[in-house]
Amino acid sequence: MIWQSWSDFFTMGGYALYVWGSFVVVFGCMAGEVLLLKQRAKSIRTQLVSAHKARASDAPHTRSKQ
Repeated sequence: MIWQSWSDFFTMGGYALYVWGSFVVVFGCMAGEVLLLKQRAKSIRTQLVSAHKARASDAPHTRSKQ
């Protein structure tokens, strides 16, 4: 398609609501996915740190006497 003006481009031949709405939904989903992945990574890091601390406190402390 060749548009005569920017206005024609943004109206997309009368289908602007569907075209731009689709872009908004896709980019919204992509942004949501990134945010959820960051939240999940933070949660996993927190769980790993607490598990490491719990394991370290449960392990018997042995020191060599000299």
